[in-house]
Amino acid sequence: MENERLSIYRAARSIKRKDNSLYNALRSIYEDSIFVGEISQLWPDLPLLANLRCGLWYSPNFHSTCYFKSTDGHTNNWSFNTSRLNLHVALLAGQKGGCIIVDSTRKGKRFPDSMSKTIPIWTCVLNRSIFNYLNKLREIGPAMDEQESNTSYQHVVSTRQVPLDWDCSLHLPLWVSETEKAAIGDRLEEWTKQLEGSGADIASLALSLKKPLRPLWISQKTVIWLNEVPEYDSWDFTPIILVSASSSIGITQHRTTSEFSWNYIPGAGDDEESWARGLSPNLFWNHAYDLINAGPDLFNQKVADIIEKDRVYRAQRGQNAPQISVKPLKLLGSTDHLSDEASPQYFGISNFKTIVKSSDEDCTISWLGSTNLAVGATQLAANVSNVNCILNCDKDSVSVCLSDAEAYLHLPILNSKLDRFSLLNYLPSAVNYAKLNLSKGKTLLVCCDNGEDISVCVCLAIVTSLFDDGGTFDDGKSFSDTCITKWEMRRRLIFICQFATNARPSRGNLKQVFSFLSGGRIASVS
Repeated sequence: MENERLSIYRAARSIKRKDNSLYNALRSIYEDSIFVGEISQLWPDLPLLANLRCGLWYSPNFHSTCYFKSTDGHTNNWSFNTSRLNLHVALLAGQKGGCIIVDSTRKGKRFPDSMSKTIPIWTCVLNRSIFNYLNKLREIGPAMDEQESNTSYQHVVSTRQVPLDWDCSLHLPLWVSETEKAAIGDRLEEWTKQLEGSGADIASLALSLKKPLRPLWISQKTVIWLNEVPEYDSWDFTPIILVSASSSIGITQHRTTSEFSWNYIPGAGDDEESWARGLSPNLFWNHAYDLINAGPDLFNQKVADIIEKDRVYRAQRGQNAPQISVKPLKLLGSTDHLSDEASPQYFGISNFKTIVKSSDEDCTISWLGSTNLAVGATQLAANVSNVNCILNCDKDSVSVCLSDAEAYLHLPILNSKLDRFSLLNYLPSAVNYAKLNLSKGKTLLVCCDNGEDISVCVCLAIVTSLFDDGGTFDDGKSFSDTCITKWEMRRRLIFICQFATNARPSRGNLKQVFSFLSGGRIASVS
């Protein structure tokens, strides 16, 4: 009897593994990308953004990315997270008249919670903060002297008037209950105060956005009459068009084409570690047509060949090229940072706006304003030419073209999931290395595997330890006189995220940074 049960269990697992094969996942993504392309062509002038990480698989033509987490919109866990402000999305929408954000979900819902609640909360809080900011400036405007009236802040008042109908209300989709809507509404004032006290650059948002932000929802079940599609600039708001890429059937669905049969997986782009086998969205789209046309029988071998050729290509150029260890394919499964302490202070960031793109189309090097600090992925370090020093926080070293051997430091920092104290143990060395070089006026690139987590956390420790509230290098003087709170550290993180818009520091690594900042001070550099 026991053997019979075990056989049934193994058979069921085998069927599920077959249903959730690599071919089925990527074929599903490919089919859903056609829908995404059709929607983006309705408003071709609006930039197309991918909500990391799932959304990044659904188009080869994204303008940029954003990071709105579904967990911030889960029922009774609603949050406006100042560690993920996504201000670049609001600025881009203001410049272009709106934007389109793509995401997906596998839970049988039409939209993920990131679109149903996280983004609507975000738009509402930003609208309220802009409204408060403009009203405040209008009130204090007459009291400002002539010299002050020439500042960029007063320019906002002179060029903008707060519309009486500026929409600060909360717009949620119809499927969110009135009870939940009321509960979210009760916290809007608190979240608005958090944003206003975080040091975020509300002035730039107020200059950029001529109309309030408002979400719109489009899924594969949405009926759109092509002869009645409105021009986005005809609306009295700045549209944030939320496109849920996948069908909401909630289960795998058998589909057949003239050549192959396959199983459709809704939200297949989610949890890529469990199925992608080292394939990235960019690599997939570079070979999408060949892969899809290969069919299920030849698919896995073709993917393996593409990944290996890419690895060799990177290795020949001195870039990070790890061997891909393929684990048994798992079933497709689903995958806050800091406490909120009020603080009225602001970190001086309004005059910084520089991002330098690298020659690698996958990544950017992000310069953190005028700090002489840059953050990026390790694979860029081999070819970067406009930095004096490199601090490599990846577990693997890379070959770099620097004349001075002391201009390169490798600290093999492990992610917090592998070692809960690795970052904390290396931070003193990282900050001291930065102090030594920044004090000489040198530029420093801090890099890690993806340029999104460990390197961002190291930069956070450096910026907090060595720069004052105005963003000026002071050799750690202000840090030695300051008691660092989680809110103070969050403000520095907001500063970094304004430039490194793909930053996604993990909670475990941020905890280690706070332990370093609150428990230790920088050792003197000899």
